Amino acid sequence: MQRRKFIQVNTLALSSLAIPSFFKGQINSVGIQLFSIPKLMEKDPEGTLRQLSELGYREIEFYGPYDFSAQSTKDGWNQITGALGFSASGYYGKTPKEMAAILKKYNLSSPSMHIDLVTLDQHLDETAEAAHVMGTKYVIIPNAETQPDLDGYKRQADQFNALGEKIYKKGLQFCYHNHGNGIVPIDGISPLEMIIERTDPKFVTYEMDIYWTIAGGADPVTLLEKYKGRYKAMHIKDMSKKVRFSGDGGNPQEWMSLFPYLEDAGSGVLDIPSILKAAKKSGVDHFIIERDLAPEGLVNMKKGIDFVKKVQV
Repeated sequence: MQRRKFIQVNTLALSSLAIPSFFKGQINSVGIQLFSIPKLMEKDPEGTLRQLSELGYREIEFYGPYDFSAQSTKDGWNQITGALGFSASGYYGKTPKEMAAILKKYNLSSPSMHIDLVTLDQHLDETAEAAHVMGTKYVIIPNAETQPDLDGYKRQADQFNALGEKIYKKGLQFCYHNHGNGIVPIDGISPLEMIIERTDPKFVTYEMDIYWTIAGGADPVTLLEKYKGRYKAMHIKDMSKKVRFSGDGGNPQEWMSLFPYLEDAGSGVLDIPSILKAAKKSGVDHFIIERDLAPEGLVNMKKGIDFVKKVQV
């Protein structure tokens, strides 16, 4: 009896080890967008990254500007840092090589980075060099200029195609994170959907922010099902109640007016499990928790990752 029990217990243990966790329907590699905790990163970048690793995070998404960013981008950033209460960004005073070493030390990686269109256009070589050192694949613009009409959005799509091809030739992937503008239909047509359909899947991919998508009046699950394979990354955050932009979601004032309704993933009213299941089925590879300027810092980040890791996808 003892021998039989020993065999049963060890067989069960070995079988659990032999089956990778991704076959069990869980999201293994959860990421964080560092704009969630910018003040902590400014104060102690390595110590904060170590704590994120201890919480279970495995992917880090940086935000610009970087040392190699366009001067106009840096100037624009300097104009708003006073209101934000912090100024550090990019690799927080580290070279790409130094930051890559820190990530490796704590079992972290950076498959994606946020950057601006001007820098990608004017400093692509420097961007590509840093991205390759960091092991970054997706260079993501977090927002594009709101257009007055559909012709403007068509030109924007064409711009994405042209730039995306240049980036692809550098061994990287262009990605568009829609921050809210272009979701409200114009003449019955969704500008965002028109951009997706007008861009080449080989050169242009997408990162969905479920909060801003819903605030713009679109349904994340519908978009994920309609455009399978186009979305490769996702920002996960929650709402205390469902809210909409006062206009077309095309300016920072509209975004910031909805900040009070931000919640940690799983603490609000959104059906995040259904969205994550649709995302996994659609082809999303990178699940990134973001709570802009999280009021409780790592406390919010722990709540978010603990919830996401429990979701069965």
